[in-house]
Amino acid sequence: MEHSRFVHLHCHTEYSLLDGANKVDKLFERIKALKQPAVAMTDHGNMFGAVEFYREAINHGIKPIIGCEIYVAPASRFERKGVDKGPREYNNHLILLAMNQEGYRNLCKLVTLGYMEGFYYKPRIDKDLLKELNGGLIALSACLQGEVSQALSAGNVEKAKLAAATYASIFGDRYYIEIQDNKLAEQEKVNRLLVELAADLSIPVVATNDCHYGEREDFHAHDVLLCVQTGKTIDDDNRLKLETDELYLKSADEMTRGFDYCAGSVERTLEIADRCNVEIEFGKYHFPAFTPPKEISLDDYLDELAYQGLEERLEGVTDPEVRKNYSDRLEYELDVIKRMQFPGYFLVVADFINYAKQNGIPVGPGRGSSAGSLVAYALRITDLDPIRHVLLFERFLNPERRSMPDIDVDFCIRGRAQVIQYVKDKYGADRVAQIATFGTLKAKAAIRDVGRALGFSFAETDMIAKLIPAPKQGFDYPLTESLKMEPRLGELMKNDPRVKTLIEHALRLEGLVRHASTHAAGVVIAPGPVSEYVPVCTQ
Repeated sequence: MEHSRFVHLHCHTEYSLLDGANKVDKLFERIKALKQPAVAMTDHGNMFGAVEFYREAINHGIKPIIGCEIYVAPASRFERKGVDKGPREYNNHLILLAMNQEGYRNLCKLVTLGYMEGFYYKPRIDKDLLKELNGGLIALSACLQGEVSQALSAGNVEKAKLAAATYASIFGDRYYIEIQDNKLAEQEKVNRLLVELAADLSIPVVATNDCHYGEREDFHAHDVLLCVQTGKTIDDDNRLKLETDELYLKSADEMTRGFDYCAGSVERTLEIADRCNVEIEFGKYHFPAFTPPKEISLDDYLDELAYQGLEERLEGVTDPEVRKNYSDRLEYELDVIKRMQFPGYFLVVADFINYAKQNGIPVGPGRGSSAGSLVAYALRITDLDPIRHVLLFERFLNPERRSMPDIDVDFCIRGRAQVIQYVKDKYGADRVAQIATFGTLKAKAAIRDVGRALGFSFAETDMIAKLIPAPKQGFDYPLTESLKMEPRLGELMKNDPRVKTLIEHALRLEGLVRHASTHAAGVVIAPGPVSEYVPVCTQ
């Protein structure tokens, strides 16, 4: 299939929370329909959607470009005082795209440090960090909120030149001036100045579109989404609003028509896409480094603890046939665990579980398939005898089906934080992190949020939301199904134009990621700083 001569390099997915309306799966359907060979993910300040974005891209045969629209502090990222313009204007935007594995790691570190060190309303970095961690990264000068564009908007050409020259000195031939065709008068004025500035400094120019939604028709639903984000109503004149309906995934022809005055800026997107070749490797495990208390291998230490633990479990058992049955099963399980290279996993889990038990923190007896492991029983990870209860080890670990062991551990909530702190102290605080989880706009929430944004009263939205069928076996019915199942919803849409508008917007926004939070149970331990593998944020 012949591809179009353009790639979107500035695109916000739903992980630009309550700002981007591009659902990841729908995004690739649109890109494929436009015959574009690649697309970049550049969400505001985070990389929440990187793995989902990457997987979907590969499944659709489209090249994924992992990036981020970074917030750059005008001075030091540590500066908190003297902010007189408000957080939105105080930060400069910059697009970063990962070219390779080094770039991906540096992007993870920059996003992490934006949260851990520079957070002030937004996760911010500074030029000192860019000088240190720019390897493998391409930079674009961003939208009107970019440092160069802001200076030009203010009429300060020399300041804009200095900013562009500074970024060019940091990134070399990996820095591009970004122009956009969004039909904003200010943008059109700045575009011409950007092209002149780029020519003066010999910096290449690239065309982008700052996409926040899929098609032009999504503009009004996206406008409602911004109201949900800011807690405003659509009729409020004093609210955040995008004064253009051009921020959608445009075709190559549309982009070409918008930049006829800057030859090569559209095709240059292909050049940049060719330079970006990040591959995310799945299926490789990164276990924390468990150090035995003496000079002994992990395999031998696991054997020692397992046999010692089994002897303690079998105290008082004298029947040689019974003991042999346990010993044979333990030997078999240990062989499988070592062949699958999981001794370190068992030793780490046994260590923090036994810490909890020794410190009076209640721990569950074990549930799920891990209860079928005699090794887990011997190490006191579980307290169920798998032989006595006729539980199968193969349901837990099977050498014919390589997958991670799954040990469900229940800690009392009153001691859980203490166990996590123990793990941080043992392996390093920067190597331990809790997992983020994301809430989505489900049918009822979409009705209520959109209703508020459109100025509906609580009673009105409550009445409509209660018509959504109740969940069945934990399954929430989407709005499309609800409309089929509940005739009164259709009647309301038919008889009341306001309700029709509400439900049409809710249908477009349903399923979007609404917020990020901390997973109630998931904790990861890495062999090095977590930011070497994935970005870290704070809540």
